Amino acid sequence: MKGSGDDTSGERRTDAMVGDDRPEPSVALTEHVKTLELRLRKRDEERRAMLHIMGDLNEVNKRLGNQRKAMIHILGDYESERSRLAQKRERLDNSRRALLHILQDSHRSNLSLADSRKAMIHIMGDLRDTTAEIQRREQELRDKQEQLVQAGKLATLGELTTGVAHELNNPLNNIGLFVGNAVDLVELGVEAKDRIVRELRNAMQQVRKATEIISHLRTFGRVASVSREPVAIDQVIERALSLMQEQLRLRDIEVELDLSATQAVVSGNAIQLEQVFINLLTNARDAMADSPRKIVRISTRVADHTVDLVFSDTGPGIPEGLEQRIFDPFFTTKEVGRGTGLGLSITYGIIKDHGGGITVANRPGEGAMFHIQLPRAPADLRAPAAV
Repeated sequence: MKGSGDDTSGERRTDAMVGDDRPEPSVALTEHVKTLELRLRKRDEERRAMLHIMGDLNEVNKRLGNQRKAMIHILGDYESERSRLAQKRERLDNSRRALLHILQDSHRSNLSLADSRKAMIHIMGDLRDTTAEIQRREQELRDKQEQLVQAGKLATLGELTTGVAHELNNPLNNIGLFVGNAVDLVELGVEAKDRIVRELRNAMQQVRKATEIISHLRTFGRVASVSREPVAIDQVIERALSLMQEQLRLRDIEVELDLSATQAVVSGNAIQLEQVFINLLTNARDAMADSPRKIVRISTRVADHTVDLVFSDTGPGIPEGLEQRIFDPFFTTKEVGRGTGLGLSITYGIIKDHGGGITVANRPGEGAMFHIQLPRAPADLRAPAAV
């Protein structure tokens, strides 16, 4: 009986093989499926890692309130140190005048050489101490300014969290779609290797896109060095727009670029200049919230020794009489809670540190226009570094 059962089972297997003309999957294809499943699990792990990163970004956004309080304390220390520095300078001027009076009195009154020499040595010692104190205070002021710039950068990153989340979600969804297509092709026994490879290559392209977004955020968020190197302005503008494009798109804001045919290269810090452009784009975005026509125009022009940039918008413009005050720290025309008042102040400081200038003008019926002028890099240094 047992033998008869085995024969019957064998006949069924034979009939099944005759009824199904499709060949069994090869060992290589099975291994390929296992490799694809392994890659899929790896992509799932990367996706979970991305979700953790998004959680970290939201946590940074929560800490933004504490950062703003810290900025207020930093600026208070900044103003206090500046006042002390002014007093030290006044003391230095008084000492210099006293030295001049002593020399004059010594000549007129025939004071003894010994007394005059002692007075001069005392004053010179005071001058040395005061000069050293001024240098130390100036270094402290520079350090506090760098802290303000970094805090403003973190505030900007917090505002960009929503747009960046959307930008990361798109490639993650695409990765799942492309890998899923490849798995379906393998499971269905389709031997079209080119189609499977194409789907996997598309998935890898989306992985690179997500990696570039995260790398850009890490670069922008790190503390900028004080070094100066050749920087291509057009590339910095494009990187700033890549971070802001989702926010501009959600608000139906168009961007018109009119970049110079001549390569605009300045000697500066690419991260700091990118922060300048993001601040101006953010300012234009908020200004055009209620405008029927929302357009941001960016143009660059290259002269013999300067690079000129113009950022204009179609908002209501700057209220009359406030053109000079908008660059003051903590001054803002926005509603309470919608701005720190530091964006344009930090922008002004960065441009000044680069040896340039920034002005604002109102265009009747066409919004505000910011004009930036930066020194052009010397001819032998116009090969821009990688941004």
